[in-house]
Amino acid sequence: MSVIRDAGEHGLLVETGSLAASHRLDALLRAERPAGVEEIVPGPETVLVVTGGGDRPRLRAHLAALADLASAADDAPALAEELVTIPVVYDGADLASVADEAGMTVPEVIARHTGRELVVGWLGFAPGFAYLTGLDPALRVPRLTTPRTSVPAGSVAVAGPYAAVYPTASPGGWRLLGRTSLRVWDVRADPPSLLPPGTRVRFEAT
Repeated sequence: MSVIRDAGEHGLLVETGSLAASHRLDALLRAERPAGVEEIVPGPETVLVVTGGGDRPRLRAHLAALADLASAADDAPALAEELVTIPVVYDGADLASVADEAGMTVPEVIARHTGRELVVGWLGFAPGFAYLTGLDPALRVPRLTTPRTSVPAGSVAVAGPYAAVYPTASPGGWRLLGRTSLRVWDVRADPPSLLPPGTRVRFEAT
């Protein structure tokens, strides 16, 4: 059973207990957004719902019902069927060191990185920064001890159990494998993120 907690004056935090349940609850809320809900922010095991006021007790009860539905996999919507293919030029500054730490060659790292389908878990760190889950365990390397002061937009990187594409230039300590010309964040687009939670992703060497 999900737990719902107050999150400040205008937020309710639903503790779903799993990433899959967070994705399903997020999909349910976006399919028919409750009145007064201004923002929906899914996380690894939570969904934050921000409101501008209104009937908070009614919204809490509605969220509880949806959370119960989301936790029942047989009755909840599946992850998005859309597959986004991201073309990558594998020339990243950390490609060789990742290969050394993983005990494999650079071509083997590329094959592992392109060889499986990933899923967007949630957005965080910066607008449009999607944490991609399902990374090959052989590529799970730690962040850099000293982060870079600036990582170019479009950089394709790994850190721990996640992969990502930097949506904008920013500081960062993830290991850089390559770069893509695909724009994953555009404030002029609707929605601005190419990779919302639940999206299936596959990297492709170019």
